[in-house]
Amino acid sequence: MSATDADITLAHRLADAAGAVIRPYFRAAPAVELKADASPVTAADRAAETAMRAIVMAERPNDGIIGEEFGDHQATSRRLWVFDPIDGTRAFMAGRALFGTLIALLVDGVPVLGIIDQCIAGERWVGATGRATTLNGTTVRTRACAALAQAHLATTSPWLFDTDDGARFERLRAAAHDTLLGGDCHNYALLATGCLDLVVESGLKLYDYAALIPVVTGAGGVMCDWHGAPLGLASDGRVIAAGDPALLAAVLARL
Repeated sequence: MSATDADITLAHRLADAAGAVIRPYFRAAPAVELKADASPVTAADRAAETAMRAIVMAERPNDGIIGEEFGDHQATSRRLWVFDPIDGTRAFMAGRALFGTLIALLVDGVPVLGIIDQCIAGERWVGATGRATTLNGTTVRTRACAALAQAHLATTSPWLFDTDDGARFERLRAAAHDTLLGGDCHNYALLATGCLDLVVESGLKLYDYAALIPVVTGAGGVMCDWHGAPLGLASDGRVIAAGDPALLAAVLARL
């Protein structure tokens, strides 16, 4: 299973459409609402997802869609587009260009194409099965780091872990070289570019991680859950991304 050239071209158009919608809202104090899970949503989130959904529904009517803001459309289709229009809404609201638009294509439940797009900085990471990950068209690679004591670890926030997961993460944090907070999907993009070594999080949804998998693996890294199993539709939201697969055993031992 792999993404076609036409799929990749369409994904670029989806990212372009989302970015065009998002940019006018950036640092413009858009109205904010709280969803049922107490997470924030802005008009930019909704407008960007609406733009992407409209393109897929018009041009790929047999494909399904799973989106953070507007739920499922034909979710039983073997081809699913998964959207997180603004991953890192809190960063977006604060005027920090560390958020990203996440676009994934799953075929038979497997992520075969992923885009992380930062429309303010003009940075776009593209990963696809069987192809090298690129940043604005240039191939990027993770860096070698086989020792946990030398690893630069990142997570969006330690307060997003529940008590048990937080204790496990603390064991990992204590063994790593250092820990950076904040960043959302941007951390995974930086890992794929060779700037970070580990990202560990929990409580993620499919739209939070599906696009990250092809980006990280296409750059030479690995992604899995906290038991070392592949991530997919049924994953529990506990996520590990390691730039050097040799790090994984030590990470799993502490989690």
